[in-house]
Amino acid sequence: MLIDMKKHIPLVLRIIIAVILIQTLRFKFTAHPDSIYIFETVGLEPIGRIGIGVLELIAGILLLIPKTVWAGALLTLGLIGGAILMHLTQLGIEVNNDRGTLFITAVVTFILSTIVLYLYRKEIPVIGKKLNF
Repeated sequence: MLIDMKKHIPLVLRIIIAVILIQTLRFKFTAHPDSIYIFETVGLEPIGRIGIGVLELIAGILLLIPKTVWAGALLTLGLIGGAILMHLTQLGIEVNNDRGTLFITAVVTFILSTIVLYLYRKEIPVIGKKLNF
């Protein structure tokens, strides 16, 4: 029996994004020194660290609910786009000798979220039905 890849790939992508978002929450919510360093550097400690953590949790949950996948992907694009911008303008690619792991993870998450949003574009209220590309 062949697995219907068209059906399962979007789900796998959603799970990967949600896992990436949710697994980073322990650093934000436990005030890990690396997380504090990052948010102090960009001037958002502690409110930004906690607030962004809450938004990432919401995005991760939205990605796992079939009717809200588009919203989770869109929220993720905004959050991760901001993270990439902070890396490029204030933090640098490498943070605390991580060899660019955080930056690469952000870029991968951004790309996967873009793919997921494209796959679920027709689910977007009001404009989704008009997106025929």
